Amino acid sequence: MSDATRATHGVDFGRRELRVETPRLAWAIPHRSLIVSGALAIVVLVFGVASMSIGSYDVSFADVVRALVDPNVDPDSRQVVFEWRFPRVLFAVLCGAALALSGGIFQSLTRNPLGSPDIIGFGVGAQFGVTLVMVVLGLNTYMFKAAGALVGGLVTALIVYVLAMKRTVSSFRLIIVGIGVSAGLGSLTSWILISVSVEKAMMAATWGAGSIASLGFDQLIPAALVFAVVAVAALPLNRTLPVLEMGDDAATALGVHPGRTRFLAMVLGVALVALVTAAAGPISFIALAAPQISQRLTRTNTPMGMAPLMLTGAALVVVSDAAAQLLFVPVGVVTVSIGGVYLAWLLATQYARRA
Repeated sequence: MSDATRATHGVDFGRRELRVETPRLAWAIPHRSLIVSGALAIVVLVFGVASMSIGSYDVSFADVVRALVDPNVDPDSRQVVFEWRFPRVLFAVLCGAALALSGGIFQSLTRNPLGSPDIIGFGVGAQFGVTLVMVVLGLNTYMFKAAGALVGGLVTALIVYVLAMKRTVSSFRLIIVGIGVSAGLGSLTSWILISVSVEKAMMAATWGAGSIASLGFDQLIPAALVFAVVAVAALPLNRTLPVLEMGDDAATALGVHPGRTRFLAMVLGVALVALVTAAAGPISFIALAAPQISQRLTRTNTPMGMAPLMLTGAALVVVSDAAAQLLFVPVGVVTVSIGGVYLAWLLATQYARRA
């Protein structure tokens, strides 16, 4: 039967895949995932270069490219592009990839598109931990903020899971409890800010808007190293979490340990949120939107597809940061605005399916 005849009869013979085999490893990559990943990489590249041409010092698109590839270009242009603006774009890519991967992990764990760290409170817990470290303890270095974000996120995750536990952890109960814990931590953060000096409150409020404008290579290098370690540790989740989505019994029968997998996934997901929160502040809704957008683009039945997932998050943050520069606002303001519209649409579609 020809391809045209198959298409006419509407028979699905599976997705085309690129198979890679070695003596020890073999894996298959769907063609659609490769195409989507390539398109997203082009979006990141084009908008990244375009964003480096925006600013008080006027640099054309072509001059940006020359400044990146030619060390002998005009020194002023190279300093502006390579030393000041290039780290910002790399941070946008890093933050987007980390948040998207974290969102994919938690949405796969909860088997719910609302199960992102923004909704279930882990991001707010990380923000609360950094606020304590910055405002109460007066420690404003990246390592202390990273430690505060990680501890705050993990403690919040533990509280949410304990409160949501009733024999088993229901995804709906987890989301509801997470929303309540998130609201409580948000109130505590506000109480801390109104209880300290105006200078400290303004410092924390500026950081809380979510901005990558003042970040450079000094902050990028340690953040990239941490992200690389966490991303490598998360690679097995690309295989085990989709299996876990079928249920604990099926996962156990297929050789996946549910408890151990959930614990590892939770720690790595919180670590990714903490990494971004410590460096740039809370950049909301990327973890919520990126997994769902990636899943629809690749037409898969799971939010865990690491390459297109992370590229989707990177594209969202890079485009949002370009818009933020044109509007003279922090990138977190743009992502909140876009994410609020997306959340309303997601809730409406969820309600329509149940009606």
